[in-house]
Amino acid sequence: MSQEMIINRLKERGFRITKQRRLIISTILENDCSCCKEIYYQVREKDQAVGIATVYRMIKTLEEAGVIDRRNMYRIGDVKEED
Repeated sequence: MSQEMIINRLKERGFRITKQRRLIISTILENDCSCCKEIYYQVREKDQAVGIATVYRMIKTLEEAGVIDRRNMYRIGDVKEED
C-alpha cells in the first residue's frame, strides 16, 4: 500500500493529515521497524518535535483504519478495499 493510499484512507475516515503523521507513515513504509519505539527513534532523527505518545496514537489510528496489523510488527501491507 502506498503512502497516498494510506493518506486517502485516513482522510476518508475524517483524520487530519499532519506533517508528523506523514513522517510516521513514511518511516513505517521505508524502514523495517518492529515496534513503536523503533518507529519513534527513526522519526526523531528527522523531527525532534515528535513525541512517543504521538507515535503510539498514530499506530492506533492506522490500526483502526485497517492499514496496519499489529501481528505484522507494524508493517504496512495490502489491505482489502472497503466498499
